[in-house]
Amino acid sequence: MSDFSEELTKTISEDDQVETSVLTGTGMYFPWLQKHLETVVTGGKKKKDFAQTTSACLNFIQEALLKHEWQQAAEYMYSYLQTLEDSDTYKKQAAPEVIWRLGSEILFYHPKSNVETFNTFADRMKNIGVLNYVKISLQHALYLMHHGMLEDANRNLSQAETWRYGEKSSSQEILINLVQAYKGLLQYYTWSKKKAELSKLDENDYAYSSATQSMLSDSWKTSVNICGLIKTPGVWDPFVKSYVEMLEFYGDQDEARKILTNYAYDEKFPSNPNAHIYLYNFLKKEKAPRAKLLSVLKNLYQIVPSHRLMLEFHMLLRKSEKEELRKLGLKVLFGVLDFAGCTKNITAWKYLARYLRQLLMENRLAWVQEEWNSRKSWWPTFHFSYFWAKSDWKEDTDLTCEKAFIAGILLGKGCRYFRYILKQDHQVLKKKIKRMKKSVKKYSIVNPGV
Repeated sequence: MSDFSEELTKTISEDDQVETSVLTGTGMYFPWLQKHLETVVTGGKKKKDFAQTTSACLNFIQEALLKHEWQQAAEYMYSYLQTLEDSDTYKKQAAPEVIWRLGSEILFYHPKSNVETFNTFADRMKNIGVLNYVKISLQHALYLMHHGMLEDANRNLSQAETWRYGEKSSSQEILINLVQAYKGLLQYYTWSKKKAELSKLDENDYAYSSATQSMLSDSWKTSVNICGLIKTPGVWDPFVKSYVEMLEFYGDQDEARKILTNYAYDEKFPSNPNAHIYLYNFLKKEKAPRAKLLSVLKNLYQIVPSHRLMLEFHMLLRKSEKEELRKLGLKVLFGVLDFAGCTKNITAWKYLARYLRQLLMENRLAWVQEEWNSRKSWWPTFHFSYFWAKSDWKEDTDLTCEKAFIAGILLGKGCRYFRYILKQDHQVLKKKIKRMKKSVKKYSIVNPGV
């Protein structure tokens, strides 16, 4: 393939055009392309308006991208470049960014594209769309990182870091902070490699001392580059994680805790479940008081009630001496199993089976009924149908027994799921099924005390 980026940035001269077809940069003729681009047919009437032609071309590009037809998208893109000469000032100013976004997507996936082609296209687009220089440089750097060209990526970021156009705006400042943060991430990568190598060295060796000093220099650069960004409201997970890891390595627990707490609780930042997960894991590692752990997980519960940490949240609540927290522990378990992605989570079903038995032994029938009343119209079909009984038994007998016990408790002995399991002749599980039958008879909330 000829230089693909050149195809996306050059224009076709009159001498290159033919009467009934389009000559592409690959030297191929497409009669159907000429028809689509020069004439948009609407109700049998031909319209050769420039704006309508480019609009139609853009639609064809989008459709080709959705279908992953990269070669066809490239052919359309070649003709769409005329939008750079649009008489509409707004469209003309917006064109470079549109071309960059579409062109970079095509070049990323096109089977004949390569790093050199992408680099050429990116450099040309930086000159055409000076207002988007920093954005293009950042995406270009990410592309290079993806291909393992870290030095080239760092060089691109350094050039973007010093770029200025017109008066400095707040949006430009955020972009520069982002560029600096990615430089910090590259420095963190270097630091983490040295950290791995350090573990193999003897502490008394000169090489150990030299490596330690080099790591300290990298960590300082990372800190300088990342700090500006993580103070700005946004979702900065990889940057926060990297910076906190370095702070922990050097023993600055207080600063690490401060950053994670701010990231999770600052109202200026968008709601982010990962922020609470990072803080919880940090506090758990520090052996923080249960009250602090509960507080963090309660916030995560409000955002993602189906998260795997909800099972840890349940265990902490279950051990509490406060009734409202123990009651919440039941609500949390039911909440986890409300989600289709958790229906096969045997740990959640085991926890629920044990907790139901415990609560009913403690005469907490009202707690169970309160949770069940809001679900009894849909849980039987969602979890306890005859279809699920057969399917679950075939896939996981342990899971099925846990579910059958809960089905018996909530729906009684008449539940089809429960009855199906009782009929199974399974030597290993025979005693378990027998005990389950007795427990259901004793604790079923349908006929309590029967």
